[in-house]
Amino acid sequence: MLEIELNGANHPQSRILAQLQERLFTNGPVTIFRWVAQEPWSVEYVSPNVRQWGYEAEDFLSGRINYSQVLHPDDVASIVAEIEAYESARINTYRQDYRIVCANGEVRWVHDYSVVVRNSSGVVTHYEGYVLDITERKQGESALKESEEKFAKAFRCSPDAMTITRLKDGCFIDINKSFLDATGYTQEEVIEQAKFNPWVNPAERAKVYQILQRQGSVNGYEYQFRHKSGTIVVGLFSAEVVIINGEPCVLSVTTDITERKRTELEVLRAAQREKLLGEMAARIRQSLNLQEILETTVKEVRQFLQVNRVYIVQFDRQVQGQIVAESVTDDCSSLLAWKPRNEAHIKEILEYFIIERAYAFGDVTQLELPPEIRQDFLDYQVRSFLAVPIVVGEQIFGHLVANQCNRVRLWEDNEIDFVKKLANQLAIAIQQAQLYQQVQSLNTDLEGLVQKRTEELYHKVQELQELYRIKDVFLHAFSHDLRTPIMGTSLVLNNFLNQDGETLIVSRSILKRLQEGSEKQLNLINALLEAHSSEVSGIVLYCQPLALCEFIQEVIADLEPLANKYKATLINLVNIDFPLVNADVVQLRRVFENLITNAFKYNPPGVTVTVNATSEANRIRCTVADDGIGINLEQQEHLFDLYYRGSQSRASTGIGLGLYLCRQIIKSHGGDIGINSLPGEGTTFWFTLLVA
Repeated sequence: MLEIELNGANHPQSRILAQLQERLFTNGPVTIFRWVAQEPWSVEYVSPNVRQWGYEAEDFLSGRINYSQVLHPDDVASIVAEIEAYESARINTYRQDYRIVCANGEVRWVHDYSVVVRNSSGVVTHYEGYVLDITERKQGESALKESEEKFAKAFRCSPDAMTITRLKDGCFIDINKSFLDATGYTQEEVIEQAKFNPWVNPAERAKVYQILQRQGSVNGYEYQFRHKSGTIVVGLFSAEVVIINGEPCVLSVTTDITERKRTELEVLRAAQREKLLGEMAARIRQSLNLQEILETTVKEVRQFLQVNRVYIVQFDRQVQGQIVAESVTDDCSSLLAWKPRNEAHIKEILEYFIIERAYAFGDVTQLELPPEIRQDFLDYQVRSFLAVPIVVGEQIFGHLVANQCNRVRLWEDNEIDFVKKLANQLAIAIQQAQLYQQVQSLNTDLEGLVQKRTEELYHKVQELQELYRIKDVFLHAFSHDLRTPIMGTSLVLNNFLNQDGETLIVSRSILKRLQEGSEKQLNLINALLEAHSSEVSGIVLYCQPLALCEFIQEVIADLEPLANKYKATLINLVNIDFPLVNADVVQLRRVFENLITNAFKYNPPGVTVTVNATSEANRIRCTVADDGIGINLEQQEHLFDLYYRGSQSRASTGIGLGLYLCRQIIKSHGGDIGINSLPGEGTTFWFTLLVA
């Protein structure tokens, strides 16, 4: 075709060839090369579209640039090594991917297809071929590889169980370590094992896979799977259909929610028990007849616990038991006729059982029991035994006892707790019945005396309430009368200070001291009111999770001017990753500010104050420590009392509300506060807070 083009430019095929050359060699993406197979790799032909990399064909044909000069320096060695290997194997065509450097310095990836040209002697003389820019493809491959690596890391490191299964047969083709931990199986027991299916209900799994085939995804499906040990685990299953190597597969994530479900169930059961306890207590306390109360109790408890026998044994003054009420199933014998057989029997019972405590025996046959007590258990088919004391007032009334006779039963903590609570309700009902019986036996003349005493008590209560009311009125009247003139004085003094010039009736320094004194008195009144309010109604808290390190740093920043005034040093040793505390921000700030400013005021200039915190179980222990003069033991005993002020203060004239309010605030948070100090060895105030 070249020959036609050269000999007949007007020939139709010549025009077609020219158009093809224009489209493919001049404007197309493929660049044609022919170069000599020896250094310096001189180029004998290159198509015009080499300009896509910033070069002109003449740059190569003239010898100003050879092909090796456009190769990326890091790729030259591997390119040469591959070519030499191809030559040694007498391979005449080969492909290579490598990088070239454009004229503007940009690096591009290319695909090189080359043909080896040999002379008649078989010696390589030239290389011919084309070079195609594949930069975008390489970038896509790199991005895909990076994405696959990220997915693989997420898949392997996920704390949740993750699997990949084939959609058509559900066979596992990949799993992560969390899945193996959750199921207890090894990888060999799971991968490509067609029969492996941990779902407790296989039909449920088939249903889920049908949903996946229709919808492509499932989110938050709750199901049960079986651990290798046989334990049933509850999981939350989410999955999506993905294409892997052209085949539909299922990528799934299972979150173990067994503990959450167990907790939810326990909360539900606890609520049901509390509801039932209330209903049972109400039925028991409906009657004032003692025997009716006892009979109702044993019946209710037996039905709730689903046991064979429940009875109440009442103790006399010699602590000898008598069965006063019983509920028993038909297949077990009654204990109503039980009596101690002899003195030895009574002695064994008194020595073995402590009447003030509860007993829960899961299997009585495994206990080392005295002979007479063991014989009692054998005679009455007792396999498991639960006894809870009934305390009326401060006296032991008797025991509420449950027996399982047809099997061994391990008593659960919530069952024991339930029976104890019911025994407390029973004690109240018994006390009410006893009081009722006592009231019924009183002479009618006593009714007038009771009425009189009731009226006297009522008047006493009224008088006490009136005293509280008068005290409140006095406090508010006192604060109002004292606040008004002080505020007026403060306003007048402020007006004087705002006037221009220094010629005043009194000096500015005196006015300033008067103004400061007024503010201190206002603070004193406010503190007095707050102390009174905290005594009457307590401190109202608005608690929230709080990062202690950042909070303390803010407090220290706010107190920095005061620290400079006292030439003090403030240090925060609380770590940034310290656990959150549950606290009222405003009230807790007052505690820290009070303790820190006290350290300034009650020590010589130059004191160092250190704030720190440590974790103790479910509490946080905060400390504010100084290296000052310390506090003697006598003063430490009264520091937190209302209106107490330490003697070391250089300038304070307050009535000692600060530490008292600190204690009120910390107590309201559910914590404790205290002090450790020795004269001459500094002082450490500490308090505790709950972990959020």
